[in-house]
Amino acid sequence: MSYQIDDLLYLMQRLRDPLHGCPWDLEQGFETIVAHTLEEAYEVADAIAEKDYPQLAGELGDLLFQVVYYAQLGREESLFDWEQVVDGITRKLIRRHPHVFPDGNLRTPAGALKLEADQVSQRWEEIKALERAERAERPQQLSLLDDVPRALPALSRAQKLQKRASRAGFDWGQAAPVLEKIAEELDEVREALAQGDHQAVAGEMGDLLFAVVNLARHLKVDAETALRQGNEKFERRFRFIENRLVSQGLNLADTDLESLDKLWDEAKLQGL
Repeated sequence: MSYQIDDLLYLMQRLRDPLHGCPWDLEQGFETIVAHTLEEAYEVADAIAEKDYPQLAGELGDLLFQVVYYAQLGREESLFDWEQVVDGITRKLIRRHPHVFPDGNLRTPAGALKLEADQVSQRWEEIKALERAERAERPQQLSLLDDVPRALPALSRAQKLQKRASRAGFDWGQAAPVLEKIAEELDEVREALAQGDHQAVAGEMGDLLFAVVNLARHLKVDAETALRQGNEKFERRFRFIENRLVSQGLNLADTDLESLDKLWDEAKLQGL
């Protein structure tokens, strides 16, 4: 027997049963499970990065359970339920894909309308802009940046903020000025360091990182993915150094930096 979504929804109800449910689950609320949701999303990303597709199926299940959890909490507080979640996303995607569902009907026959990729992207952004306007209680305060989630990883959020501003023409047309901006921000970091002002150093480092993300965007590189790959590369090379030292009966802490640098270069030569 294969369990279906209705079984998962029932399981969630049982876990939250006030008399016979799980004590831990009964203590949770919207705010307390956010950290778990983010963790599960990262574990999905890790499984994809590792191309561990059997593991990915399980991680997607964990992430789906988070959505089910929020839906149960919403139902208990008479805010929304699972049916509203599913209905809302289905309606939104039909609305945002008029090239697939030209009459707004989910059962529209395939091939009724064709658009080029750039037309699809433009239409998508137009529809999202209309949705933001509809959600705004005070349109005069509406900002292009309103729906960029604050909970996103900082690199991803920086890239989204820049992309959103770029649509309004607030952007450089090429990468060269961004490189100059990075050099400018690096000089400001040096100046803050020379002044011994730690708060200023932190602020200038933020500006430098933001400029580097901007360069990645102009080069059509996803900053979050690039840094994850950089992290993985560092980890592979560092583990190589550790293993090589162990094989030589040496200790990492007692090895001088010059020797460590040589092992680092050896790891690079091996393609790690």
